[in-house]
Amino acid sequence: MFARLALCSRLPSRIRQSNAFLVSIRAFSQAKFSLPRPHGKSFAHRSELKQAKRIVVKLGSAVVTRGDECGLALGRLASIVEQVAVLQNQGREMMIVTSGAVAFGRQRLRHEILLSQSVRQALHSGQNQLKEMSVPVLEARACAAAGQSGLMALYEAMFTQYSTCTAQILVTNLDFHDEQKRRNLNSTLHELLRMNIVPIINTNDAVVPPPVPNSDLQGVISIKDNDSLAARLAVEMKADLLIALSDVEGLYDSPPGTDDAKLIDIFYPGDQQSVKYGSKSRVGIGGMEAKVKAALWALQGGTSVVIANGTNPKVTGHVIADIVEGKKVGTFFSEVKPAGPTVEQQTEMARHAGRTLASLHPEQRAEIICCLAELLTEKKEEILNANRRDMELASASGLFSQPLINRLSLSTAKLNSLAIGLRQLSVSSRDSVGRVLRRTRVANNLELEQITVPIGVLLVIFESRPDCLPQVSALAIASGNALLLKGGKEAANTNRILHQLTQEALSIHGVADAIQLVSTREEVEDLCRLDKMIDLIIPRGSSQLVRDIQRAAKGIPVLGHSEGVCHVYIDSEASIDKAIDIVRDSKCDYPAACNAMESLLIHRDLLRTPIFDQIIDMLRTEHVKIHAGPRFASYLTFSPSEVKSLRTEYGDLECCIEVVDSMQDAVDHIHKYGSSHTDVIITDNEDTAEQFLQQVDSACVFWNSSSRFADGYRFGLGAEVGISTARIHARGPVGLEGLLTTKWVLRGEGHTVADFSEQGSMKYLHENIPIPQGSFN
Repeated sequence: MFARLALCSRLPSRIRQSNAFLVSIRAFSQAKFSLPRPHGKSFAHRSELKQAKRIVVKLGSAVVTRGDECGLALGRLASIVEQVAVLQNQGREMMIVTSGAVAFGRQRLRHEILLSQSVRQALHSGQNQLKEMSVPVLEARACAAAGQSGLMALYEAMFTQYSTCTAQILVTNLDFHDEQKRRNLNSTLHELLRMNIVPIINTNDAVVPPPVPNSDLQGVISIKDNDSLAARLAVEMKADLLIALSDVEGLYDSPPGTDDAKLIDIFYPGDQQSVKYGSKSRVGIGGMEAKVKAALWALQGGTSVVIANGTNPKVTGHVIADIVEGKKVGTFFSEVKPAGPTVEQQTEMARHAGRTLASLHPEQRAEIICCLAELLTEKKEEILNANRRDMELASASGLFSQPLINRLSLSTAKLNSLAIGLRQLSVSSRDSVGRVLRRTRVANNLELEQITVPIGVLLVIFESRPDCLPQVSALAIASGNALLLKGGKEAANTNRILHQLTQEALSIHGVADAIQLVSTREEVEDLCRLDKMIDLIIPRGSSQLVRDIQRAAKGIPVLGHSEGVCHVYIDSEASIDKAIDIVRDSKCDYPAACNAMESLLIHRDLLRTPIFDQIIDMLRTEHVKIHAGPRFASYLTFSPSEVKSLRTEYGDLECCIEVVDSMQDAVDHIHKYGSSHTDVIITDNEDTAEQFLQQVDSACVFWNSSSRFADGYRFGLGAEVGISTARIHARGPVGLEGLLTTKWVLRGEGHTVADFSEQGSMKYLHENIPIPQGSFN
């Protein structure tokens, strides 16, 4: 075994600084790793990977080399080095098992051969044109010998940018079978890790003999390639995690690229029979079958394993960090099978049952909703008991703000209100799926219809507010959509019983699986990546939650609003009684709601008038904390605390007060600082009110009425999935209509487009056909 320690002091004082090397350190570099865990048993869940102390990163040939297999992928390698260095600087112990020496050496040898050929030809051909040069087939061991030193020098140069030292270790199979050599290797690696040095290990391809088939010893994996080397090394060093990077996303149940191939999120021992392996990657000597074998051997030895893609430019820059953070990347190997289905299986179950739900007669879907309404009142004591447990746990934890705890609370009155809304929805659900919106006679005996259909599979993610669960479930039932629900852990007990009641109602027509509650350890960001399975995401919660989901949901539409910065503007011609009542209700009725007033705009002429004084007195009586806007503060000698931002959603008994010069000034302020949710004008001047209603570009705009009316139930929708501030599909409180899309149905008698050409016998008519009220497909 040849080991060479490359100390930082021996490196060149300066290397050429390229953009490939100088990559910005990400935010996770600020985190520090805590205590290591005892080795001996692999992690059961992805979320536990954050605890990994000692990590082996295996870089496959396809990751390290360029597409032409001659030379290294420098940019890709630099981003991987950055992630390893950052994790090392957090206090973790990182080791790299790398390929690439053969490819790097092949590049160097080809260059040398071409250069020498060109010199010889120039000497012998005189002025004649040089003949076309050819490169002979290069022997792999010679390439490895030529490339090992250059590969290591490159790693040294890259890691130096992060003040990280590296050391090279070359091994062969014999180094693991010879007990003395194995102890020496183990000792060397431990010493390097103790000195905070990153060992870079590779098989000594310059001298290694060809692999012998079926040469594994009893219980010991033979070193045939870098996959088996990484697995053997990880177990020998008692590593917590082995990350194997290749050129595929992970392990598929059939060869990637085939029609039905599905990425396996979690792979368990014993699942090998369910996998069909394809061909190996374009370079290297191992295929996916070899990777799985090595991974299972490492898993049996107590090391967790993730196989992921290290070549995808969209994720390479953070793939290692994402895996260590426990995000759903690649295939995670686990010895612990979950008790229930995976979220992917739940989605498939929901989609299948959802199609049956959509095919039910409208009266049957209405019957399910009515049954759920009855269960909410019949089982209210069980629901409230579960809710009290959640409230007690949330308060005792100290992790949740008071507005969040307020949203968590259920009451008998709230359950009764929910039941009333559901019964109201059951009536409107009879006129939903399959409704004919348009009918056109395209030509004789050729008729076209546009009809309403479900969107597909909905994912609703909500914090606190367990009353959201029956509302959203009823809307999904009415619209024939399958539904995945992901609630916050603070409402786990309440959500569990509400979901059980929902499935009980669905079971009367055999579609209990259409609505699934995700109770596994799925992170919200991971759910947002299921773009092949989920058709629409609806977030219900804090503005931060909504923003996070909007950022994470790449490829899946998101319906919702990020903030509820609602304004109430009191015009100079406002009634004092209306103003006081509307402001009180908008702010104090339920300050945690997204439709509560957050900013009060007052016309300048009302300052130091009775209406102004009475409004201030009312807010103080209601214990509302007032923050002064910049203009309002300038009018006062002793003002309340000046507002930090005019775009704040307080969600509590707090609000901002600002002064404006006119109705137009108020509109401009709302457009600049509002969130397009709900905005109100209080005035007795109808012309001013109409101008406000026309000009304000928000989802809900009200005249002389509380902002709290922005609600699906109060609008007569029966229930809502949320309030959307988007400008396409659905806006404002989103009820049943917002969860439907359309499809076109054409009925003909052998018609072809050729029939309507210049030489054809038919002409387009495009006549609108009247649609009888309540017409269904």
